[in-house]
Parts: sequence; structure tokens; C-alpha cells
Amino acid sequence: MFAVFKTGGKQYRVAAEDVIKVGKVKGQPGEIVEFGEVLVVGGDSLSLGAPTVSGATVAAEVLQQAHGPKIIAFKKRRRKNSRRKIGHRQEFTLLRITEILTDGKKPSKQAQPRVKRRAAAPEAAETATPAGDSAETAAPKSTAKKADRSKARPAAKDKKPAAKGPSKGKKK
Repeated sequence: MFAVFKTGGKQYRVAAEDVIKVGKVKGQPGEIVEFGEVLVVGGDSLSLGAPTVSGATVAAEVLQQAHGPKIIAFKKRRRKNSRRKIGHRQEFTLLRITEILTDGKKPSKQAQPRVKRRAAAPEAAETATPAGDSAETAAPKSTAKKADRSKARPAAKDKKPAAKGPSKGKKK
């Protein structure tokens, strides 16, 4: 299921568990915020709003409130000795979409616990390198490839330096 909602004068197409960056929205990290201006709700059937879908909301968890990169606005009027340099950092909010709700349902007040992915199993790492092999046995294989490359190139011992003549810029 997906939805298109509007906030801060921009529209965002989202699905559950998407992480998006929007213009600053009130809320502390960990809080749930909801957006009521939903334009489209899709999935099994598509619901288009005129202008919004009634009873539809998008709930999101605030992950972070931060500043973007510094933007410099430099203006110069040539031959007038006039310059102006102004910089600013735009504030944004990082959100994780938790739910897309229809029919006037309310979002859950608590952020749902995320399913954590397990790291690669240690058994898989051991099967890739048998216990008898070590880093020393792997090194000669890579050096052998380097030695083969050096044999393929001819040595340039008989090259003579370029003859130096008069430079083009000087006149005699």
C-alpha cells in the first residue's frame, strides 16, 4: 500500500517503513506525527482525492531533526564594487513512515518496534576460509599474479632522452 501526501508545499509518495527527508516538522525524535493532507491512497484499489482523500492519514515516526549542508548565496554587481555573501543551512526532519491509515482510523501512539536484521552468521565466515589456511598462504597467490604482469611488460632500458634543441620562444 502506498500514499501520496503533502507537507511543506511538496508532495511525497511513500509506503510503510520508508525513510524520507521533509522540511522541518514539529516533533521530538521518537514521537509519532500524522499528516492529514493525503492526495492518493493506492494498493489493491486506487483512491484519488478531490483534493484530498477523506479519512486518510499517514503516520510517521520522527527519527531526527537536523540541518542540511551549507548553501551560499553570493551576489556581485560587476564594476560597481558591490558584493553580498549570505549562507544558511536548511532545517529538515528525517521520518520513518509507520502506517498508512484509511477510514478515519487513528495511528498508534507508540512507535512500533522494528525487526532487527541479524548480522552474518560466524559459521558462514568460517566456511569461506578453512581453519588450515591463513593469511600467509593467501598472500603468495596475489603476488604471483603481480609477478606475471611484470613479466609481460618489456623493459625499457635502451631509451635515449629526447634531444634538446632551441626553444621556440627564443630568437638568436
